[in-house]
Amino acid sequence: MNDKKPKTRGLGRGLSALMADVSVPEDRTSESGQARRPDLLVPIEKVFPNPQQPRRSFVAEQLEDLAASVREKGVIQPLIVRRRAQQEGTYEIVAGERRWRAAQMAQLHELPVLVRDFDDVEVLEIAIIENIQRADLNPVEEAVGYKQLMEKFGHTQEKLSEVLGKSRSYIANLVRLLQLPEEVQTYLREGKLSAGHARALITAKDPAALARKVIQGGLSVRETERLAKAADLPAGGGESSTKKRSAPEKDADTRALEGDLSANLGMKVSIQHDSGQESGVISIRYDSLEQLDDLCQKLGS
Repeated sequence: MNDKKPKTRGLGRGLSALMADVSVPEDRTSESGQARRPDLLVPIEKVFPNPQQPRRSFVAEQLEDLAASVREKGVIQPLIVRRRAQQEGTYEIVAGERRWRAAQMAQLHELPVLVRDFDDVEVLEIAIIENIQRADLNPVEEAVGYKQLMEKFGHTQEKLSEVLGKSRSYIANLVRLLQLPEEVQTYLREGKLSAGHARALITAKDPAALARKVIQGGLSVRETERLAKAADLPAGGGESSTKKRSAPEKDADTRALEGDLSANLGMKVSIQHDSGQESGVISIRYDSLEQLDDLCQKLGS
């Protein structure tokens, strides 16, 4: 095992300070909103995208709508940028790549920018936060953003809840979706399943097979919950059925607690509560010695 330090890092200026910089709304056709005063106007050819931008897909139709607004009114809200070390007088986008792309489509020559002195870690963190703030993220993209903020930067669910204006249970439930097979996550990304449908499948033995049935049958969330519960019941009676009944299914609170602990630790957590007792067993599964080392550091602190 290595001797690396636990992930207790916090940004020097604080997550709230970064949020203040990131919370720049997209350009709107309405003139009622007040725009920030830019630090300067920069030729568009001197502004470059962030190569580490987590978001790779940009919907063409939405960019066209934004470009139409930019043609009419210009870029109302300035981009947040930092100076590029590679070439003097050029800038890298920290937040606002959609506006930069739309401005290119609208054939603008200059862009209003706010220049900030961010390091590489802060730039990545801001990119994740900006993506989370966008309304059109699918549940999987949003969950990945939360997980990155917790794993890469040591932010707790409580801190994210406070700063992002989301409930802790909302964040925990979304992160739990990442426990689902890739096939089910793809259905979520494509909008074929809702987050509610997916949550009902998390503890099922074969979530992918059930997901296909849900999609084919157009089932509601409640119907999906009943389907998942029925799928876990034994097919027939006999001794195996009796054993199943003697070990009741975990209730929703226990499953939610397992999900919360799994999200916080980044490892699979299982809770077995002794029926009728106040005792039980918590099992934590690690996939590598590095994860075991992380767990020891957390327990030791």
